[in-house]
Amino acid sequence: MLRNLFQDLPRIDRGEAFEELLRCSNVRIERILSSDRPESVLYDQVQDEWVCLLQGEAELWVDGETLTMRSGDYRFIPAGTPHRVNKTSTDPRCLWLAVHIHDHSTEA
Repeated sequence: MLRNLFQDLPRIDRGEAFEELLRCSNVRIERILSSDRPESVLYDQVQDEWVCLLQGEAELWVDGETLTMRSGDYRFIPAGTPHRVNKTSTDPRCLWLAVHIHDHSTEA
């Protein structure tokens, strides 16, 4: 089935909406839509993550470093690295593509 990353975006007032697009072996790919009011969730995951901002602007905090991201910017976040989304744009809303790479010894 052919799908489009920019279509059928959910309506959210706060936080983020996660949609799993693919799970294969030790890789999981998800689409993430951020509201303009991100929750202050500190992520510290057991898997590596590669994240790309497809649209919008965001401020991402990664292990003490604050990054201003614009459409097309991407970042690799190694497993065990604390990170959070501090700010996100309103128009357009932030749309992310995240690739999670699990160690074969951990469950995806």
